[in-house]
Amino acid sequence: MANQDVNTGRRRFLTATTAVVGAGGAMAAALPFLGSWQPSARAQVAGAPVVEDISKLVPGQRVIVQWRGQPVWILRRTPEQLATLPTQDSRLRDPHSDNPEQQPDYAKNEHRSIKPEIAVLVGTCTHLGCSPLFRPELQPEPFDAQWQGGFYCPCHNSRFDMAGRVYEGVPAPTNLKVPPYRFLDDARIEIGVNPEGAV
Repeated sequence: MANQDVNTGRRRFLTATTAVVGAGGAMAAALPFLGSWQPSARAQVAGAPVVEDISKLVPGQRVIVQWRGQPVWILRRTPEQLATLPTQDSRLRDPHSDNPEQQPDYAKNEHRSIKPEIAVLVGTCTHLGCSPLFRPELQPEPFDAQWQGGFYCPCHNSRFDMAGRVYEGVPAPTNLKVPPYRFLDDARIEIGVNPEGAV
């Protein structure tokens, strides 16, 4: 007889409440587990791609991002800076970027980049790893009377042109490295990933 007095509305409410609380508990338990699948901050620094907005980068300007614990320079070269590149070939150790370890195949050209005006270079000297200074001015400098813009390493006087190609007669043995990168669109560049179809 007592079973006939059961309030079915109350039973439905208790069942629904238990289901909601149980689902919430299951979700709370699952979130840390799912979060453990994400790469750690250390792993992300070690190799995760980096996306940078370059829409506000004006000609002659450089921005520095960190990728794999290294500074990566992204610079927008001026037409004047681009025009100087072929004039420097006779002064360079590897003007045609023949060392395949220094850049991907898609950057093996005079400007060492996908788009001529945008350069992407690892900002460490190939001699002992110092960070060269950005000297974009097309004018004589105390370290080079024929300077046409580029990068100067004050640690041991190594010099690189605006494409990161190393000059003859300096301690740095090779050109600055070009990391893998691709353009996501006209405003964004992704460091650490090759363009689709490239190796």
